[in-house]
Amino acid sequence: MRFLSKISLAVIFFTLVSCPVFAISADTVAADTVASSMKLITEVTAETKAMSSYFSPTKILISLIIMVLTYVFMRIVKVLLSVWAERTTKQRITIKGFIPIIRIVVWIGSLSFILVAVFRPPLASILAFSASVGVAIGFAAQDLVKNVFGGIIIITDKPFQIGDKIQIGEHYGEVIHIGLRSTRLTTADDSMVSVPNAEVMSKAVSNANSGEDNCQVVTEIFLPISADMQRIRQTAIEAAQVSRYIFLNKPINVLFLQEKIAHKVMIKVKVKAYVNDIRNEFAFKSEITEILTNEFLDYYKDDHSDKMEII
Repeated sequence: MRFLSKISLAVIFFTLVSCPVFAISADTVAADTVASSMKLITEVTAETKAMSSYFSPTKILISLIIMVLTYVFMRIVKVLLSVWAERTTKQRITIKGFIPIIRIVVWIGSLSFILVAVFRPPLASILAFSASVGVAIGFAAQDLVKNVFGGIIIITDKPFQIGDKIQIGEHYGEVIHIGLRSTRLTTADDSMVSVPNAEVMSKAVSNANSGEDNCQVVTEIFLPISADMQRIRQTAIEAAQVSRYIFLNKPINVLFLQEKIAHKVMIKVKVKAYVNDIRNEFAFKSEITEILTNEFLDYYKDDHSDKMEII
């Protein structure tokens, strides 16, 4: 009985498959699939033609001309602002701080004008293109994106600005450029260091002047433990006060610390004073070091030492 039941089920299955109604249904599904495919191809072809009209050679040429003019305009603005800033110490940092902001605003405005006024694509195409570009950039240029976002944060949050003296890792110098990709410093040796903005955002940044034209300078020398501290303090303060680089609106401090050098206890003298221009930092430090070295040579002669260790 079970065998006959299986045979009956098989017969019913083949009967249903061979039925003309089911054959007609299969033909209908195939026809609908072909029609849908042709409709999709037609829509894609029409969209491609529409997109090609947006990116015609004329529009591309106009866009290139606008970008070149924007670049030239920004170079002229940067030169004019830099020349204006260098004429005054008090306003130098403030004026140079506007350069990266103007650069961002001008370039965003220029690119927006090209997109809206020249190419004029529909909103749906803009959204689709933006999504595609975002995905491509996210996978192919992650470091670049980090640097760009870091540059935007630096410009808006302003932990430092052009003209400030900052320390990033082992690099210390004056900020001469804040771009979307990197921040550039000029060091004491007149070398230019370019630090990626992603690295700037991931490290602690020390700002010596925080937008002001003056900054504190710390000069350190070592003297024998037997030195007269009162005499040292008075000489150091007088040396700082008569310097042409001194900023007298802020205090001058002299600190004494003990430090062991080569199995010998020495006095570390720290002279903390402010210079009238951050660019005079190293000139002031050199001047104070020279004056104190010459003034206290007698201590080293008495201590049977022929030189002074200076940091």
